[in-house]
Amino acid sequence: MVLNYIWISFFFIAFAVALIKSIFMGDVNVWSEIMNSSFSSAKTAFEISLGLTGVLSLWLGLMKIGERGGIISIFARWVSPFFSRLFPSLPKDSPIFGSIFMNFSANMLGLDNAATPLGLKAMKEMQELNAQKERATDAMIMFLVLNTTGLTLIPISVMVYRAQMGAGNPSDVFLPILLATYITTLAGLIITCIKQRINIFDRVIISTVTIATAIMGGLLALFVNLPAEKVSLYSTVGANMLLFTIIILFLVAGVRKKINVYEAFIDGAKEGFKTAVTIIPYLIAMLVAIAMFRASGAMDFLTDGITSIVAACGIDTDFVGAIPTALMKPLSGSGARGMMVDAMATYGADSFVARVASTIQGSTDTTLYILAVYFGSVGIKNSRYAAGVGLIADFIGIIAAIFMAYIFFG
Repeated sequence: MVLNYIWISFFFIAFAVALIKSIFMGDVNVWSEIMNSSFSSAKTAFEISLGLTGVLSLWLGLMKIGERGGIISIFARWVSPFFSRLFPSLPKDSPIFGSIFMNFSANMLGLDNAATPLGLKAMKEMQELNAQKERATDAMIMFLVLNTTGLTLIPISVMVYRAQMGAGNPSDVFLPILLATYITTLAGLIITCIKQRINIFDRVIISTVTIATAIMGGLLALFVNLPAEKVSLYSTVGANMLLFTIIILFLVAGVRKKINVYEAFIDGAKEGFKTAVTIIPYLIAMLVAIAMFRASGAMDFLTDGITSIVAACGIDTDFVGAIPTALMKPLSGSGARGMMVDAMATYGADSFVARVASTIQGSTDTTLYILAVYFGSVGIKNSRYAAGVGLIADFIGIIAAIFMAYIFFG
């Protein structure tokens, strides 16, 4: 329901802002800009879905091999003690936990193209257990909130953009991003647990979070003293080597189980193709609304208003140049990247504003895009409180990113 209100609000706000600009500011071109943006964004949404078709077919095909070969069940047993507490409505030792684990692992390694089909696979499996097919379950909401918080151990894409824009040390945002995204994930986890009345002080949950924090500290100790080129090299090679190892593991398990590996892949790939086609209308709906909101100038008015409020409160305004990235991040991944690159081009890649924008970009994920794609893939129309909790976690993550930027670069 929240997603429905947000979607409608984009159109009404865009119309109101365009009306004001055309009447009081004489900007009659705003109407053509809005409509042009609707056509171009609809095309973009279709192209994104078309691009996902191959990736989804590949990874759901491989997942089908892993499922029939028994590997997914093994992963599920490993993470079952922790996940069974976070997803109490799912059967214990369910193969769904294996898909969820694979999705989270791909996200943490910065492998977005691999994470999406794995996540859609998990959503489909949860939907099979859903008694109310158009209403999101608690398990789905927990899964998507943790996805939208975007926990990433190695923010490769942000560092690549910084390198392309001429940053002296592209990886200098690695540590603040890691800390900010971890805070975002913890916030999303805690809020959702409270909402779903899950005991966050459970011994397994507390011990798992403690271990995760220790592992994160170890990674920080490993990477923080490495030269920039080494960070990029080791993280990229390590992540992709691990991914290819998993593929080989799936194939070996399939051969060992004496299944027809090729047919298993084809069966899974067919599911991937159907899923890609299913999400097209949902993606078009969300991206068109966001594009019209931007084209109307509403985003500019919002940014200017925030700048005025911050200045009136006597707070340092040095970070305000990065606010467009923060405002766009929950709405559009490509839009947020564009805002980040624009900040680098305007202020310089090594400027404080550019570093704040880069940290914000890596601190969380694109909440409304993820909700549209994942819920759309299984036909969920009532998302309940998923968008609300996801956006609250985004806000906390963005605030954390700004603080981290001041700590490291201010």
